[in-house]
Amino acid sequence: MAGGFFLYLCGMEKENIIFGIRAIIEAIQAGTAIDKVFIQKEIAGELMKDLMKVMKRANINFSYVPVEKLNRLTPNNHQGAVASISPIGFMELEHLVDSTMESGKQPLFLILDQISDARNFGAIIRTAECTGVNGIIIQKAGSAPVNGDTVKTSAGAVFNVPICKVEHIKDAIFYLQGSGIKTVAATEKTEQNIYDIALNEPLAIIMGSEDRGINPSVLKIVDEKAKLPMFGTIGSLNVSVACGAFLYEAVRQRS
Repeated sequence: MAGGFFLYLCGMEKENIIFGIRAIIEAIQAGTAIDKVFIQKEIAGELMKDLMKVMKRANINFSYVPVEKLNRLTPNNHQGAVASISPIGFMELEHLVDSTMESGKQPLFLILDQISDARNFGAIIRTAECTGVNGIIIQKAGSAPVNGDTVKTSAGAVFNVPICKVEHIKDAIFYLQGSGIKTVAATEKTEQNIYDIALNEPLAIIMGSEDRGINPSVLKIVDEKAKLPMFGTIGSLNVSVACGAFLYEAVRQRS
């Protein structure tokens, strides 16, 4: 196999890295659970074109980065491409919903609309596990990778909460709504307070990205929108903190 496979330590966490264009192509074709591929900016060549085709066919999340980032990920000859292998498996949305319904539990799902910071993602997963969330739904493109930082900040909760990757958040919302699950978006673009909404029913809470919030096209299709009351001079909370406030209000109502 050209390129290579490199296991390194990230703090106290182990993270699997594949480097080299041919090695990544072969890993994808073999069905390896690739979480994300980092491609060097402005790199070209026939082999790179082959990698792009394989990634697109397999719906692999990728992003263009400076070569310095690749050099930090691995000191070896990466040939302009480094891939991270997810430390977890991902569940199909249909299976998650069906298994939750069959369990007799009051469904509580969390939808993350392109949360991009791995540490925020990990903190959210930790809170989700503590509040009994049945599953987290993320979009394949634009979402934070499940890497060493995610595992560490989740305090291992990432191994206890099912995570689904979907092509489009809107399709997931439509599916949940069709399954009798109310969708509530956390957004400041509403006059409705979170404490005035019923959360003690089958529910999916939607949180937006750190910089842009929830996509406007997503806001148009949710069942309800809600905000947290703000009394200070700063107009917003960190997304993981806001997520915790929403989830614990759901816990309070369900208790």
